[in-house]
Amino acid sequence: GCTGRFWEGRFKSQALLDEAALAACLAYVDLNPIRAKVATTPENSDYTSIKKRIDYAKLGQQPKSLLCFAGDPQKDMPKGLPFELTYYIELVELTGRCIRADKPGYIDDMQPILTRLNIEPENWFKLSTQFSRVFHGAVGKKRAITVHCKTLKKRRRTNLTNCERLLG
Repeated sequence: GCTGRFWEGRFKSQALLDEAALAACLAYVDLNPIRAKVATTPENSDYTSIKKRIDYAKLGQQPKSLLCFAGDPQKDMPKGLPFELTYYIELVELTGRCIRADKPGYIDDMQPILTRLNIEPENWFKLSTQFSRVFHGAVGKKRAITVHCKTLKKRRRTNLTNCERLLG
């Protein structure tokens, strides 16, 4: 095995004991490419969980390789990260914007993430608060629903009107 001073000093582990610690660590890792100036936004930060989550969310899916965001820890919830994906994405975006422009990790003063994802800000509140009332079945942009229905050999694309109206 690998032992010795170099190896032992190189890798450290930290216990993440609550939701705040977990959120801070996730955001820190997801902002690494921006801090390193390899990426300028969370959605174009290759090899990060936030990019993968955003890409899958656009298709209305959850990446199987990542633990899902399960929501409010005060409610009965399935196994998963104890907050909402949408809140986490906004948290990362706002954190990157709060960092000073002369420091690594700064997200430039560009359009908000909802605009960059082509989601109308006025639709966002409805999407994030009334999701289960507005949608039944598959949810995504028109292209994603069409592909989904073809895969399942379904002729009818349910939710298409609401998806087009709210997701663009």
